[in-house]
Amino acid sequence: MSENEPTIRHVSDTARWVAVYRARETERPDALFRDPFAQRLAGEHGERLAASVPFIDKTMWPFVVRTYLFDSFISEEIRQGADMVINLAAGLDARPYRMALPATLKWVEVDLPEILDHKEDVLKNEMPVCHLERIRLDLSNVNDRRKVFDQLGRNSVRALVITEGLITYLTEDEVGSLARDIAVPASFQRWLLDLASPALLRMLQKRLSTYLSQAPLKFAPQAGPAFFEPYGWKLEAVRSTLKTARQLKRLPFFLQLIATLVPQPDLPKGSRPWSGACLFAKK
Repeated sequence: MSENEPTIRHVSDTARWVAVYRARETERPDALFRDPFAQRLAGEHGERLAASVPFIDKTMWPFVVRTYLFDSFISEEIRQGADMVINLAAGLDARPYRMALPATLKWVEVDLPEILDHKEDVLKNEMPVCHLERIRLDLSNVNDRRKVFDQLGRNSVRALVITEGLITYLTEDEVGSLARDIAVPASFQRWLLDLASPALLRMLQKRLSTYLSQAPLKFAPQAGPAFFEPYGWKLEAVRSTLKTARQLKRLPFFLQLIATLVPQPDLPKGSRPWSGACLFAKK
């Protein structure tokens, strides 16, 4: 990789980068989750991407905690009766292989052909624990995604849609359009996403602009979770990334100290940096 070449050349590259973090967590004796496929999925390219980010050991905790929180929310939704999980921009997620899921669960991955082709090649000798379907689709193609959502809506009773690490790369108009489309199928009852505050977005843009010039961070609504209400969604549950990381002892020492001394909000508040996993219910 030349000195002038962007570190991340496309949003899909971030999937390899984050897979490295999952692999590092898996190696810990006290791992919050175990993803035995992450290292193979990340590959050498993923290792180079992660190594290019400064202070890698200090930057991995939000991604690790996000994975933990999504695992927790997904497991609970399945216990509550979700019969389908629809993972939009699924990337290199390996949950259908690594989580304890009912064999009757329908899991659908939607992403670009090249990322799903890579995943299928790496995992060709592995067996998912539930029914797994992959749909090759550019989610920015509105007409095609509406057709896919309509078809999936007809094949489920209570579906959970997840968009992990997706909407922060979209504009507010794009997020609003996606939110409206997800709300259309009657069976799409829950939507799990990760959200950042404007203050955190500005901080990340400043620190990571060199590495994410080809995949800039864009979305962090001033209204926080209330942004989604006009599109048919109400906040059901939320868990702060920082607060959870403190409880799980995954913060660097200086942040652990600050988080212990300063009360951490459950929702975005004022001008403070904040991120969290948000579960929405259909209004």
